[in-house]
Amino acid sequence: MTDFPMLIGGKLVPGDHKLNVVNPATEEIFAVVARASVDQAGEAIAAAKGAFPAWSKTPIEKRQAVVVEIADAIRDHAAELARILTSEQGKPLPEAQGEVAWAEGYLRHYATLGLETKVVQDDASARVEVRRYPLGVVVGIVAWNFPLVLAAWKIGPALVAGNTIVLKPAPTTPATTLRLGALIRDIVPAGVVNIIADENDLGSFLTSHKDVAKVSFTGSVETGRKIMKSGADSLKRLTLELGGNDAMIVLDDVKIADVAPKIFDAAMLNCGQVCLAAKRIFVQGKIYDEMAAALAAIARDAVVDDGMKQGARLGPLQNRMQFEKVKGLIDSARKEGAQVAGGETMERPGYFLRPAVVTNVKEGSRIVDEEQFGPVIPLIRFESDAEAVDRANATAFGLGGSVWSSDFNRARAIAEQIDAGTVWINQHITIGPHIPMAGSKQSGLGVEQGLEGLAEYTQLRVLNMAKA
Repeated sequence: MTDFPMLIGGKLVPGDHKLNVVNPATEEIFAVVARASVDQAGEAIAAAKGAFPAWSKTPIEKRQAVVVEIADAIRDHAAELARILTSEQGKPLPEAQGEVAWAEGYLRHYATLGLETKVVQDDASARVEVRRYPLGVVVGIVAWNFPLVLAAWKIGPALVAGNTIVLKPAPTTPATTLRLGALIRDIVPAGVVNIIADENDLGSFLTSHKDVAKVSFTGSVETGRKIMKSGADSLKRLTLELGGNDAMIVLDDVKIADVAPKIFDAAMLNCGQVCLAAKRIFVQGKIYDEMAAALAAIARDAVVDDGMKQGARLGPLQNRMQFEKVKGLIDSARKEGAQVAGGETMERPGYFLRPAVVTNVKEGSRIVDEEQFGPVIPLIRFESDAEAVDRANATAFGLGGSVWSSDFNRARAIAEQIDAGTVWINQHITIGPHIPMAGSKQSGLGVEQGLEGLAEYTQLRVLNMAKA
């Protein structure tokens, strides 16, 4: 499949270069897509800049209506988008269908939001209004784990707020996003949305460009630091949703048969390639061995296969680099004396790993200290509630976390002490477009979702009017 042009200035354009997209389930080239040169990246920014004055002055109701039309286009082409998504990302087709539905739903929610003027003083002396205005050109850079829904997370608030955008998907998963560009070409005014692809060679150009007002990035901490540096000269506004090494604390009063499948799902969604996935599972000593056995049994029965195959529960890792990294973490744990149930490679093409449940591990092991971003469940033994809090917080990350218990008050007392942007009780990765999401520590800057996330795409201005 080769028909994946870029969207620049309202036109579908071929790239000055080409990019091969590999299907991670077969290691074969799935698509050849357009890849931008520096000149084309500059054209995309220029198109967004040129479209900004008219778009920013467009009534918000019309901007919201355009976002609804984008959602409609996703709905009308959902089956096609899901198949492209599975082919390039690897996730099972039902998960891809879910991502497409989430992208549509997020856009529809953003289209209901507005940023009304807030009056903070109105008396005999003065009227003070707090208003929000669009920033200008936004660059959105999307990770490879959820290419379509992350694109929606950036397009929706950027457009509703009155900004224009240049969107760049990850080089290993550009096809779904480029196809979206073709679907919305006649919906969005020329230059308001531009979608280009690269080979990880245009990031610094985009994020340092003088005409870019804001960068919204989802990806690794290392790349987030580079973006902060590249935007420092012009003090660009930033939203950085970075990595997590989320702690899950499982107390000794849970019902193992009920909780174990939920823990597995929280760790293994999208083959573990989720920033908010549970990656450090602290299990109280009294139930540690029984929980380990229950999770190992679930892992053993999980069907690992091509995401296009019916019944596949886990697909492959998305790319060879991540595949080799996760293999290395599992091998390192074995060498350190950990017990590993599963974690084997499979005698077939594709970046497949059996899900691994790793026991007899603690802090200091790479598989605990590093974000695995793969099908790995490290189980860490703890004894007291206070100990669990201290150890869960002993990390540079702070994206999410959860506490599991049959005693709600006990769980809440622990949850309130976890240093993370989101903490769940008896659930994990439960998110929605109306719920703000933010990372603490090195898991990010700024907020996504909800009114708070929309506000990130605006400049606050105060109008202070004397009456005397």
